[in-house]
Amino acid sequence: MDRFFNRPADVVTQILNSTAAGAAVDMADPRSGLRILVRTELDRSRVAVLSGGGAGHEPAHAGFVGRGMLSAAISGEIFASPSVAAVLAGIRHCTGSGGALLIVKNYTGDRLNFGLAAEQARREGLQVRMCIVADDIALADAPRPRGIAGTVLVHKYAGYLAGQGVELDELAERSQVFADRLSSLGLSLSSCTLPGHVPEPRGAELGLGIHNEPGARRIDPQSAADAVQQVLTPLLERGMQRYGSSQRWIVMLNDLGGCSTQELAVLTDEVLCRIGRERIALMVRPAALMTSLDMHGFSLTLLPAESGYVRALSMPVEPLAWPGVYVPRAPGILALNARAADRPVGAQDAANAAAIERLMHAFLESEQTLDELDARIGDGDAGSTFAAGARAVLEKLQRQSLSTGEPARLCDELGALLAHAMGGSSGVLLSILFTATGTALTAGRDWKQALNEGIVRMQHYGGAVSGDRTMLDALIPAVEALDEGLAAAARAARAGADRTATMTRAGAGRASYVPEHALAGAIDPGAEAVARAFASLAGT
Repeated sequence: MDRFFNRPADVVTQILNSTAAGAAVDMADPRSGLRILVRTELDRSRVAVLSGGGAGHEPAHAGFVGRGMLSAAISGEIFASPSVAAVLAGIRHCTGSGGALLIVKNYTGDRLNFGLAAEQARREGLQVRMCIVADDIALADAPRPRGIAGTVLVHKYAGYLAGQGVELDELAERSQVFADRLSSLGLSLSSCTLPGHVPEPRGAELGLGIHNEPGARRIDPQSAADAVQQVLTPLLERGMQRYGSSQRWIVMLNDLGGCSTQELAVLTDEVLCRIGRERIALMVRPAALMTSLDMHGFSLTLLPAESGYVRALSMPVEPLAWPGVYVPRAPGILALNARAADRPVGAQDAANAAAIERLMHAFLESEQTLDELDARIGDGDAGSTFAAGARAVLEKLQRQSLSTGEPARLCDELGALLAHAMGGSSGVLLSILFTATGTALTAGRDWKQALNEGIVRMQHYGGAVSGDRTMLDALIPAVEALDEGLAAAARAARAGADRTATMTRAGAGRASYVPEHALAGAIDPGAEAVARAFASLAGT
């Protein structure tokens, strides 16, 4: 199983059931074989706006049924036009004195089936008009360009006009003019996967439709920037030819089904930068609007930013699938002070500086060993993390930028330095230790008391305790043994670190997600680093 589907024959029914369960819509009796969703409340004195087509493009079309957009959506099977009978049933149900507008994508099946249904409805005395959407510019000489994602904007515009009470003939004419001003183009890195079918392997293509048909040409984009550029260039060239180089735009970025949230954000940033925020009067919030199942791609739609269009597309609507719009702006830049104010360096102590230098070199020499220990339980970077902190401290020592002769100030400086130079949870935990220790020293505590207070703060924020297989298992016994001297503290730290190799359950850190057999016999890298630190300080 590589897709969350049941029987392929049930997919469309379940899609419509799910949509109807979360919206103010009614659905045709499933026993009728008709797949139609209709707004629960209809004002038949106004124009009914209907659309539809094959399934597989969700949320289009059913997801846009609701006040302010569609009156009804008629669905076929995956990528297949609904039957004439289904379209006609939808028209009959929705159409009153206001008449009906059918919004149809420019595909042969849709044109024929919706067209015949419209003719039959007219034969029955119903007033019906049709708007054909042909926004795809992939094939420059195509006699009948396809209708793709821009269709959603026509849903929004026509729904707005209907809600304003515009009569059928005017509404149809204005909607068609709107549709004719749309330009869309898609790019995909892969084809889509039809339920129950083996995926068809295809590479990147530009100018593809929404029914898994091949694109206009194969491409090889090297980045998101390259992909956006390949789509935007022909769109903007066409726009300049039709409307001039100073035209401002309404822009829609549509996810064809397989883009992650992060990809959409990157693509959006590229679109904003390449068109220019000042030339975008309105942007539809990027979303999956007219998809092609799980196709890993996107399409862009441009529309001239006439004031009436901006107003119509900005109005709130009932369907939740409509993501809304915004006016792009240049983000305000905050001048934040991320570091504490620089203070003059305090007193220097050559002996302390030398001890710290030996300690930092011990971390550098242990880099490979600590990385190898970490690779058994984590991502293998413990040694490089401690080494990064050591290099930063050594650089400060060389410039005599650490207050080696003032313990409290030195702890503060080390805490601030390790917070940004060391990285990872180890850097933050050691920064907490030194910062809290410095605070305690300032309050008059001795070294052992101050370090114990630092350990308490580490436990409070980090959540680990003795026995959880962390650096605390070496640090806590070492500090407890400080009354007996550094040599005793080093022996206690070594014993604590070695003891972690017998612990097959971890209570904190990445090791807590590792199975017991992987922990057996492996010393915790953080505890090993602490043991080597005390050994260096003790000169052993």
